[in-house]
Amino acid sequence: MRPVNLIPPDERGTDRGAMRTGAVSYVLIAALGLALLGVIALAFTSKQISDRKSEVTKLQAQEQQAKAKADSLQAFANFRAVQEQRSSTVTSLAQSRFDWQRVMNELARVIPSNVWLVQLSGTVSPTVSVQDAPDIETRGEIQGPALEIVGCAPNLDAVAGFVSSLEEIDGVTRVGVQQAQRPDITAGAAAAAPASDSSQATSTECDTKAFIYKFNIVAAFDAVPTPSAATTDSSVPSSLATTAPSAQAASTSTPTASTGG
Repeated sequence: MRPVNLIPPDERGTDRGAMRTGAVSYVLIAALGLALLGVIALAFTSKQISDRKSEVTKLQAQEQQAKAKADSLQAFANFRAVQEQRSSTVTSLAQSRFDWQRVMNELARVIPSNVWLVQLSGTVSPTVSVQDAPDIETRGEIQGPALEIVGCAPNLDAVAGFVSSLEEIDGVTRVGVQQAQRPDITAGAAAAAPASDSSQATSTECDTKAFIYKFNIVAAFDAVPTPSAATTDSSVPSSLATTAPSAQAASTSTPTASTGG
């Protein structure tokens, strides 16, 4: 049997119209759902942006507070910098000065009675140049303060005793003898200067007697810090002239050997 549609023809299209209307409603519902999700996402994003702006504002306020506090403490920082600079300056000045007065006082106390000096120079650095100072090569090997001494002695034992005495000076770390020898003289050279002329009684040589030794000594103060910038002004007299050897030195027996270097 064939199925027979009992619905009148004019009413048969109503079902198809209802079906088309139902599909459109589904599309509208989906669009509304998507719009709702967009609104929710927009609201969430706006809230995040608002939170970030609030955080930025808070951090800016904290920055202003920290800056104001730093500005209020800047005066103390400047004072601290000035204090450190002055302390550094005082330390530098203290290290760049050497107590030559004490050294000269001790040197005067330790010089033996049979030894006399003809030249004496004290410098804080080998780069310092002093007019009429002794030219002792070993001075260049000492970077700190040092005494350069040229003197006369009746024998090598007196030179050795003077070296031992120099080592007793406070601050002296080593004493070097560059040379200790008798100069070659003749009777004519010894009588070259008139005895009556007092201006000729002083000399930088030791050729007054045939047995007199001339020595070059350097006393180093290695433990003293080397100043950053030394001046060219002499710290002690560049030379020291003394009179002819005393009777005690002249009466000392003549040594039988000599040494050099």
